[in-house]
Amino acid sequence: MGSEAAALLEAAEFAAWKHRGQRRKDPEGTPYINHPIGVARILAQEGGVTDLVVLQAALLHDTVEDTDTTLAELEARFGAAVRAVVQEVTDDKGLPAAERKRLQVERAAGSSPRARLVKLADKLHNLRDLRRGTPRGWSEERVQEYFRWAAEVVAGLRGTSPPMEAALQRLFEERGLSCDRRDPDPRPAGAAGGAGGSQ
Repeated sequence: MGSEAAALLEAAEFAAWKHRGQRRKDPEGTPYINHPIGVARILAQEGGVTDLVVLQAALLHDTVEDTDTTLAELEARFGAAVRAVVQEVTDDKGLPAAERKRLQVERAAGSSPRARLVKLADKLHNLRDLRRGTPRGWSEERVQEYFRWAAEVVAGLRGTSPPMEAALQRLFEERGLSCDRRDPDPRPAGAAGGAGGSQ
């Protein structure tokens, strides 16, 4: 148990160093590291996840996408299994934002079990942050559009973690949304017109 705790703390320290100086988009501009730590906490506390690979990947999930970290660096430091999960949840920043979002929806259902867990917890943490406070420069419609898109991603991850899915469903219902895959348009009634700005 001690070695697992040490491995988890090593991932947390690595992520904290890589994300140093970065801030979240919330009104307070909180340190970015709060996000991966929050994702790992959701997995462990709410999802009951004890898989060290999943928890390490949660802490490291944005390092390749948002810092100078490479996949090879992660594999050398944390092993091939952690690298594989992080690679699955990493967007290609070389693509336009709309295409990255489309691919997240398209690839959700085919994700590995470990990546599905990280994706669910990531969405849950982000949506709770949005519920707590609107990011600087975001309109209410942009927030709603993010919720709509997240509902589409989560629809492809159903059957992964009942506790996390239930928490997400409550957030979607507050916004008049559904993450039921049988619902082709997860927007509330009267919102079928053009979507607002996306992230």
